[in-house]
Amino acid sequence: MSMAKPLSKLMSCVILDLDGTLINTDGIVCDVLRVHLVKFGKKWDGKKAHRIVGKTPYEAAAAIVEDYELPVTTDEFLSELTPIFSKKWGSIKGQPGANRLINHLRSHAVPIALASNSSKENVETKISFHRGWKESFSVILGGDEVTNGKPSPEIYLEAAKRLKMDTSTCLVIEDSLPGVTAGKAAGMEVVAVPSLPKQTDVFTSADEVINSLLDLKLEKWGLPAFEDWVEGTLPIEPWSIGGPVIKGFGRGSKVLGIPTANLSTEAYSDVLSEHPSGVYFGWAGLAGRGIYKMVMSVGWNPYFNNSEKTIEPWLLHDFDEDFYGEDLRLVIVGYIRPEANFPSLESLVAKIHEDKKIAEEALELPLYLKYRDDSYLKQNC
Repeated sequence: MSMAKPLSKLMSCVILDLDGTLINTDGIVCDVLRVHLVKFGKKWDGKKAHRIVGKTPYEAAAAIVEDYELPVTTDEFLSELTPIFSKKWGSIKGQPGANRLINHLRSHAVPIALASNSSKENVETKISFHRGWKESFSVILGGDEVTNGKPSPEIYLEAAKRLKMDTSTCLVIEDSLPGVTAGKAAGMEVVAVPSLPKQTDVFTSADEVINSLLDLKLEKWGLPAFEDWVEGTLPIEPWSIGGPVIKGFGRGSKVLGIPTANLSTEAYSDVLSEHPSGVYFGWAGLAGRGIYKMVMSVGWNPYFNNSEKTIEPWLLHDFDEDFYGEDLRLVIVGYIRPEANFPSLESLVAKIHEDKKIAEEALELPLYLKYRDDSYLKQNC
């Protein structure tokens, strides 16, 4: 997913949002609300998450009190939640690509500011759990340091002022609509990285919409390009997932001619929520059979418009029989591209085969080949 308008400006600095952009706050917020609303006899509805994303803490609390018709004031609800959230900040993980981006900008001496609707104290607490982040920012601004939070442009105008940069040379990276609106109102270029799924179409005011920070192309904005892509692949911190092979949508072999080995996502919803949708690759260990190269999609598969996030691995080996119910373990070591929609089934199939070729060749590189010996894979082979 990448929508970009023609670019004509060269940027000199980057201003980053925090929650949802650099750290996966949304997952923690949903977990807390899912538990806390039970106290009021209410059930958290994830479909309403867009009502609070990008808002100040007070605005988000007010939206929840209103939406769920809670018998408390906004101040009372916020006072209940604040200590609960404070205990959770240390467990919030960075978004995939966040460390990479911050380290890259710092190493190239690109001025960076952090501008968040959260209070300055909360911002500093959250980033203190991520090594090297605090000292990487020339400016750190919290929502309590300005009169009006996003979507007002005030916090971005103040960040540019403190950076001593003209607003036209500032690149903003945001995950929410209020944040994008604020950045554009400040006269800045804005890249949107939606933290909620299937939200691309609402970010029409952004100058570019990308799937995740892994897909950011800084050179489009006159900034130093990343130099860590290897033969069409991006090395990532390896992660693993596994379980019995289940029957999927019935479209792999029948519709696409590509036999995917589906895994249930019920036990791994938290793991999948930490990783952006897209095409990945790595190694697959199949119980009693061996270890094989693998390419897989994670996400909603826009062509088929899945209703839930799925994981669909393709083991790059010709098997004589199905292996439903057998234990499959995956070690994911690299990223190829964001998921995308296609104008036809033929173009989708062609792209999948292109992904296969990229994965097969990349997994011969020592960088990736070493993970074939991962103990997680060998526990059942």
